[in-house]
Amino acid sequence: MKIYKSAAEAAEILKRGKFDDAEKAAAVRKIVADVREKGDEALFSYCEKFDNSKLNAQTVCVSEAEFAAAYAQVGEEFLSSLRKAAKNVYEYHCRGARSQDIRTERGRTTGFVLRAVERAGIYVPGGTAPLSSSVLMGVLPAKAAGVEHIYVCTPAKDGKVEPAILVAAKECGAEKVFKTGGAQAIAALAYGTESIPKVDVIAGPGNIYVTLAKKEVYGAVGLDMLAGPSEILILADNKQNPAFVAADVLSQAEHDKMARALLIVDDAAFAEKVSAEVTRQLAQLPRKEIAEYACENAGGIILVKDMEEGVRLANEIAPEHLEIATENCEELLPRIRNAGAVFLGSWTPEPVGDYFAGPDHTLPTGGSARFFEVLSEDVFLRKMSVIRYTREAVMEDGADIVRLAESEHLNAHANAVRVRMQEKGCAAGARREDK
Repeated sequence: MKIYKSAAEAAEILKRGKFDDAEKAAAVRKIVADVREKGDEALFSYCEKFDNSKLNAQTVCVSEAEFAAAYAQVGEEFLSSLRKAAKNVYEYHCRGARSQDIRTERGRTTGFVLRAVERAGIYVPGGTAPLSSSVLMGVLPAKAAGVEHIYVCTPAKDGKVEPAILVAAKECGAEKVFKTGGAQAIAALAYGTESIPKVDVIAGPGNIYVTLAKKEVYGAVGLDMLAGPSEILILADNKQNPAFVAADVLSQAEHDKMARALLIVDDAAFAEKVSAEVTRQLAQLPRKEIAEYACENAGGIILVKDMEEGVRLANEIAPEHLEIATENCEELLPRIRNAGAVFLGSWTPEPVGDYFAGPDHTLPTGGSARFFEVLSEDVFLRKMSVIRYTREAVMEDGADIVRLAESEHLNAHANAVRVRMQEKGCAAGARREDK
């Protein structure tokens, strides 16, 4: 793994991680427009073209027989682990999904109530790995929020979906699973087709075509975020085990060739040890080709003079996953402003969060952690304001409201308050409304 002697020397790789491409964007626009206009006809055509899946209105939705077959294939040990993970994730997301606040003071009731969206579409990638964990991390926040109808879309190869994905969807309570992926799935969820219902929010990660499609349909539907290739940044001091650090670098590099794996250290000798350990571990990986390409083309070890500089660089990069593998990790955490998720200490590798701890693993990438946040139940909830005034409160505040409305030349706004102030008996406070 290449070692950069400074952040300036590593400037080129630090620019990577974006997800825009004019040619792909044009292709996505055509797919979205076709599905919006032609519905199932276009959807099934693209499923056959991209996934070699010949589908129709009867076969696009996963059947109970297919779910039963999937359960028979996954094994009891996988099912047990999946259920434990699902319990952790669901309970974590339920912590904040029910709060609301309505207060009444001196005749003025203000606050908000929370309402879940009615329908959510969860996208689960297919690609080179069957990501059953992405089912948990998409469906369970929606379930914790109280979404009534939760649909999963995932690519099918030759008309079949990975058994682990189907079992995870069933265990998490998804209402339906549709055998379609890519930009066509996003378009179908956003606009609806004869077979796939239109949803209110789409969440879940995907490749560049999925991300560009989400960008294309935003406004017709709500989104969680626009996410690009996976990435990890590790801040490590020389007190760490080089084998641990190298393993964590590779944990993200194996995702795909566009993944980004970065390590920031303040000790050159330690950097050499980790680099050598990455080479050793790479040779043992089944996905060696993918991880090696990612490390060489979008990864590296960056030397800094101290951890203060490391923290500044980490905030500038705003990584999806940030591991702080230092003796004083708790002291560094308050200085971290921009990251999707932070993993503290030598015994908290990123996969703990990917699969089991509870917090979601659908995170902002490509520097977007500066303005996007981790997928949570909040994505599927809307704050709805609640306001109520008594007659006395209108009389007390009315003149100010009228004055502000008239200053904007919105006389009808002003009049809606004025007529109440002038109502017979109201001005004298003769009638009272229940408070």
